[in-house]
This record gives sequence, C-alpha cells and structure tokens, in this order.
Amino acid sequence: MASRSADDQRAISRERFAPRAEGYRESAPHASGPDLELLLEWLSPAPGESALDVATGGGHVALALARTGADVTACDLTPEMLDAAGLLLAEHGCQARFVVGDALALPFDDASFDVVTCRIAAHHFADAQTFFTEAARVLKPGGRFGFQDQALPPEGPSAVLTDAFERTRDPSHNQSYNVDGWITLIERAGLVVERREVVGKHLDFADWTARQDCDEACLAELEQQMAEAPEGMRRWLEPEYDGERLVAFTNRHLVVLARKPA
Repeated sequence: MASRSADDQRAISRERFAPRAEGYRESAPHASGPDLELLLEWLSPAPGESALDVATGGGHVALALARTGADVTACDLTPEMLDAAGLLLAEHGCQARFVVGDALALPFDDASFDVVTCRIAAHHFADAQTFFTEAARVLKPGGRFGFQDQALPPEGPSAVLTDAFERTRDPSHNQSYNVDGWITLIERAGLVVERREVVGKHLDFADWTARQDCDEACLAELEQQMAEAPEGMRRWLEPEYDGERLVAFTNRHLVVLARKPA
C-alpha cells in the first residue's frame, strides 16, 4: 500500500464514516462483547474520575465509562460520529462532553485524564505511534490506558494479506499490527503494559460488509481473498462457509491495560 499523508488519512476517514455513523451506533460487535467487558474490568474507572475516549465512534466505550460514574469526554475526528454517540448516551440517560479532535493532536492539556481509552479505531490512524504518545501526554501520572484493536497474525505474508483484506472492505483502514507490534508502539510512548489478552470477535460477513456499504464487486473480491488465503491467515480468521459462500469469520483483537508511570 502506498503511504498516505496524515491529511489524506483524515479526509478518507471522514468521508467513510460521516454517512455511516448511525450504522456504527447500532453495530452489535461494537456495542458489546467480552472484549468491551474485559477492557472496563481492567480499567475499573471510579465515580468522578476523568476519562477520555479517543475516536469514540458510535460512543459505546463512552457509554460504558459514563455508566460507572466517570466524568467522560468523547473525542472523534468526525462530527457526525459525535452526534451519533450523543444520541446513544442520551438514550441511556448518560452524559458526556463531545469534542471534535484529531487523535494525533489531542486538543487537551497535559496530564488531564485519569483514564484514556481507544477501542477498534487506531488502525485508521495515519501514525499510531504519535497517537500513543498523545495518549500518554494527556494521562495523569499513574493514569490508565485501555486499548483494543485488530491484531494481525504472526506470520509475515499472512499479516500483509489480512491487513489487505480489511482495507478492501474499508479503504479508510490504514494499518494494523501483530500483538508484538502494538505492544512495542505502546511501550515506546512511555506507557507500562500491565495486562494483555487476545480476544476473538465473531463477525457475520453480511453484517460486517453492509456496515461499509460494500458493493457486489467488493464482496466478490473479499470472498476471493479469503478463498486464496494462506494457511496462517485462515487459521487466524477461521472462515466459516455455507457451501461455497463465506458467512462469517473471527477477527482477533488485542486488549491492553497500560499505565503512565507515576
């Protein structure tokens, strides 16, 4: 893949997500699952703690944080996503502040938050390392960082092709990493990784592709890529078929709890 500038990546992300915000607010894989439960369990936010959810999307992490009594700020690049997140929280009787902002240049002062989260979003960022550095900057000393994103298989060729599979469905997908890659970027930002776990998210192929309005040509390309996938990619994604029709697969997500040194 040709390298995109940060401006180009921001533009394509807004273009893809602005008209699809409602679909992400209603997305079951984003709204719940053992991965989200694990993230909140590890973070254990306390009532009154300040929490920032970066790239909040449909607002599901912001909602989970608000339900704990935390003082929540939800940040996203796309205003339409913030509108959708605001509706979600209002439907559940919860409140948060909503701020338009870039994950690579968070519009907050140093040491502002007890908790920072980012779930299923960093693969869209033009420079994940800059984001992790920003997350560390806005955390208070001793603050917790909760992170979740897609992880690539350990084998190089399978990692490249799994990343390409994601990008075919959603052109705003920039780059994922394997487990060691994500952990390295987090640690380079000065955060100390305390817990990590890889969690499988079972995805219905029709639902997954409809959320990005994939046309017939895109569906056919995705099915061909999976059919031709090397063993490492098939083992990682565990495709499921109804006859010759791809109906589901499992996406592997890395969940991390890290802490800013006191």
